[in-house]
Amino acid sequence: MIEVTDVQKIGIGLSGMGIAFLFLGVLFLFDKGLLAIGNILFLSGLGCVIGLERTFRFFFQRHKIKGSIAFFGGIFVVLMGFPIIGMIIESYGFFALFSGFFPVAISFLSRIPILGSLFNTPFMEKLVQKLGGDTGRTRDATTT
Repeated sequence: MIEVTDVQKIGIGLSGMGIAFLFLGVLFLFDKGLLAIGNILFLSGLGCVIGLERTFRFFFQRHKIKGSIAFFGGIFVVLMGFPIIGMIIESYGFFALFSGFFPVAISFLSRIPILGSLFNTPFMEKLVQKLGGDTGRTRDATTT
């Protein structure tokens, strides 16, 4: 079992609160205050969970620089007072940064009983394959 330190527990709480504030900010018609607080909490929680050095290494890898610029640029635009434009830019950066994680997340979610059957519907299968690539659920005749 992996031991979770107190700082990591605080980071999980901060990240969770950040996601909650981001959700509320979008729910309340892109309230810039809630979005700004959510961004700050999420980033500080990420730094606590995986450590500051690993966070910087993650965001500033050469092949992820385009996503990092979009993500942080979107946060900056939200902080400047243009929440809708900032969230669009930030969303693009988020997908560019975390696109490598989507196949793992989709594979995990497809193994959960209720969500797995939802992912097996024809529409969702096409969407899942576009987002996460082949997760091993569908195989053609050429694959053994």
